[in-house]
Amino acid sequence: MPKMKSHRGSAKRFKVKKSGIIKRSKAYKSHILNKKSPKRKRNLRKAGYLVPSNAKNVKKMLLK
Repeated sequence: MPKMKSHRGSAKRFKVKKSGIIKRSKAYKSHILNKKSPKRKRNLRKAGYLVPSNAKNVKKMLLK
């Protein structure tokens, strides 16, 4: 049987850390930025992490 393929869209969006938690980037930072405050834009640059209930599904897609 051939190897399972990981979900390529998920592989580009999520990274699994050594501790097992899944790192993601935040939304709302690509355009229409002039009405957003500098503080809000700065906080959007920081990484977000998936909650365990969603992480289970993403790990299945990533085959981890």
